Amino acid sequence: MTRTVMCRKYKQELPALSAPPLPGARGAELFETISAKAWQDWLQHQTRLINEKHLNMMDPEARKYLSEQMEKFLSGAEYDQADGYIPEEKS
Repeated sequence: MTRTVMCRKYKQELPALSAPPLPGARGAELFETISAKAWQDWLQHQTRLINEKHLNMMDPEARKYLSEQMEKFLSGAEYDQADGYIPEEKS
């Protein structure tokens, strides 16, 4: 049976991640509180931010910015959108 978690982003019981997404205590916390869907949605949003804002992942400030945005995104707080991004219409 698939493991589920009460996802803190979507506020519902959803299928869990199969492994911690990050090393250490932070990864363990995400593993217990974030659904696979929320993590996948974050990875897509993170890619848009990196591309649209031309972030250099070698820059510690860019990594810090993404870490802050990840926390906001996964907690349901207001987070930055990629400049010029228009979400597709759901039909």
